[in-house]
Amino acid sequence: MTRPAPVPVPAPAPVPVPVHAPVPVPVRGLRAAAAAAAAAALAAGTLAAAAPAAQASAASGRPGAHCTAPRIAAGWYGANQARLQQLIDTYGACNPYRPSRAKPVAVFDWDNTVVKNDVGDATMYWLLRNGRIRQPAAGDWTTTSRHLTPPAATALAAACGPLAAPGTPLPTGTPEGTGCADEIAAVYGTAATRAGAAAFAGWDHRTTEPAYAWLPQLMQGWTAAEVRGFAAAARTENLAAPVGAKQQVGSGTATGWVRYYDQQKDLITALQKAGFDVWISSASPQPVVEVWAAGVGIGADHVIGIRNTTTRSGTFTSHLKGCGSVRDGADTMITYIDGKRCWINQEVFGVRGPAAEKVQPAARRQVFAAGDSDTDVSFLRDATALRLVVNRNKNELMCRAYDNSDGKWIVNPMFIDPKKQKTTLYPCSTTGYTDHDGTAGPVRRGDTSVVPDQQDTVY
Repeated sequence: MTRPAPVPVPAPAPVPVPVHAPVPVPVRGLRAAAAAAAAAALAAGTLAAAAPAAQASAASGRPGAHCTAPRIAAGWYGANQARLQQLIDTYGACNPYRPSRAKPVAVFDWDNTVVKNDVGDATMYWLLRNGRIRQPAAGDWTTTSRHLTPPAATALAAACGPLAAPGTPLPTGTPEGTGCADEIAAVYGTAATRAGAAAFAGWDHRTTEPAYAWLPQLMQGWTAAEVRGFAAAARTENLAAPVGAKQQVGSGTATGWVRYYDQQKDLITALQKAGFDVWISSASPQPVVEVWAAGVGIGADHVIGIRNTTTRSGTFTSHLKGCGSVRDGADTMITYIDGKRCWINQEVFGVRGPAAEKVQPAARRQVFAAGDSDTDVSFLRDATALRLVVNRNKNELMCRAYDNSDGKWIVNPMFIDPKKQKTTLYPCSTTGYTDHDGTAGPVRRGDTSVVPDQQDTVY
């Protein structure tokens, strides 16, 4: 695969990180002192403070004392490379005095965090161009999503109804299917019909996004293996296409390329070598992300995407698996904002039932998380040691990252084609937060204080 040339990023002015006065702790020998020093160094963002742990490691004969921690390659903004290296040095297997003997967990979002662009979108466009979306039962489009509005169902039936029998693929890649492809693309991409009517209604804005959920729901009638085949074909095309390429979808065009971020691929590899348990949590369909995650050495058993329920024969239904208090088929808890927290708690830490929707004790949370969107806010906040944000100018996420109230947030520009500086302040104190019912409000810290408006400084 040909990769684009690395995008140079300007060296930033040093960003002050709050360093709090140390809290006295009982010292129970060299190991306790070294572990405390290393953990404090990571939280404070200082490198020198990690020296006691490193010196203790070198002087000891314990396992790990003579191994070399993986080194993170260059290509990061500001001090981010150093902060990430510090995470590995503190929590990795080569530090015999690391804060916990439990295998540390790291969780990455996928789309626009590990790769540039969206693999769910890439798969949707492939499905439309290749005629792999089936006519719903009885031509009733409301069966594809409980949140689809009557105007959207009517528009889809009008555009697609005459083209195929129920349960058979629609010819969306042919001239006769252009109108159907356009209507599906509009509902998926804009959450509105071509005529401008709202396509979805009545969902919890902190646990699901109906347009995201609609993609796996439109995969009804196919098996997971078949969907992986579709995703693999889309992956091949999108990696081969030049950066900036467009593709024809219906009568319009859409983004036609995807690239892995070299820096994130290197980071994932380094974390794995250092003994971290690395997971992907994505709001793209499960089998799609499985195909792409293999490219960075993450197996399907460490991928958490949107998951369909299946028939006895193994084909996907238009319903989705639930988490926490949400049963399978209710279709209201996908890997989205608070839903990501639930799915991570359930799949990574084994928390079942309604408890999975709650913030867990620190020992049952990821030490590191990486994301790029408001979709990722909750599981990023749950990370106990370090949180990496790829800046895509998303309000709530950037409000929390720039506020950096506990010193554990780091921000990096997008590694390919980074966004320009946002010229207005992030509206943290007024409308940066989206509530469960969709209303906007202020972004609040854990103690309920309001985050002040923030300037965009990493771009």
